[in-house]
Amino acid sequence: MEQPKTLQQAIQYFSDEQVCIDAVAQMRWPGGKPVCPACEHKDHYYLKTQHRWKCKECHKQFTVKLGTIFEDSPIPLQKWLPALWQLVNCKNGISSYELASNLGVSQKAGWFMLHRLRLALQPKSQGKVGGPGGEVEADETYVGAKAKNMHKGRKLRLIQQRNSLPENQVIATSPGRLPGKTPVMGIFDREQRKIRATVLPNIKRETLQNQILNTVEHGTSVYTDQAVAYDKLSEKYTHEVVNHLEGYVNGRVHTNSLENFWSLLKRSLHGTYVAVEPFHLFRYVDEQVFRFNNRKDDAGRKLTPAERFTLALSQVAGKRLTFAEVTGKTDATPF
Repeated sequence: MEQPKTLQQAIQYFSDEQVCIDAVAQMRWPGGKPVCPACEHKDHYYLKTQHRWKCKECHKQFTVKLGTIFEDSPIPLQKWLPALWQLVNCKNGISSYELASNLGVSQKAGWFMLHRLRLALQPKSQGKVGGPGGEVEADETYVGAKAKNMHKGRKLRLIQQRNSLPENQVIATSPGRLPGKTPVMGIFDREQRKIRATVLPNIKRETLQNQILNTVEHGTSVYTDQAVAYDKLSEKYTHEVVNHLEGYVNGRVHTNSLENFWSLLKRSLHGTYVAVEPFHLFRYVDEQVFRFNNRKDDAGRKLTPAERFTLALSQVAGKRLTFAEVTGKTDATPF
């Protein structure tokens, strides 16, 4: 069978566990030839009935899952790979309940699988964007419950919580008095047509401008709204502002590309996932950033579902997320 092009073909193609193993091995190792993770030896025996290799040098056994997001998972790759296909190709994401129903696993297992897959979608370390002549947009949004929809008891508790915390300990600030929203900042590079989005602890001037300084090259044209937190960016950038009280576009000065991304992000959060805890929010942001940045290739050609899946599969190695980490039940900070 040829490489799958649709979800139906992907399910059929990855119904054989050996095919799944070969696909992951091809992404992990040059030519798909396994390398022992213990001694890096390339000569091995393949134990076909156990779907694992045995190194001829150190005699240790290993599977293709070792050293990837799939490590120590009893769930076969026959279910992992269709789950990854759905996550990267469903525009609004896929809920753990729907994934569990599709794959025949529990909702709890589906939830954990999705968090591990989101880890694979996290971007690799990247350099700065822009430069002299370059253009970027910078904007922030807020994710969380709406005050008008809250029970008055919960609203009162949030107000009391906000008022009782020292200013430097408030981890989620919002335009109003409630601490119920979490800020997310985005920077959009118009040349690359790609976005970088980060969950922030607060929206102070120092926090927002440090994010821009760490991401954008000096001399870039930076377009923002009229928020006072962006004051004095003109010292290192060509800073232009659009006043949303008067309009949303002033020539090339606008933040509409980021507004587009915020609408996609909130559509998935509100419509598919419904409720997201602030300490997991960055994972959902990474998921949406991956889909947004990989709509097209560098030449502007629309990527196929298979190409987007292959790109995601190439990022599964060297990453690990345990259930203790994702639930915060460990001494190490999981986020």
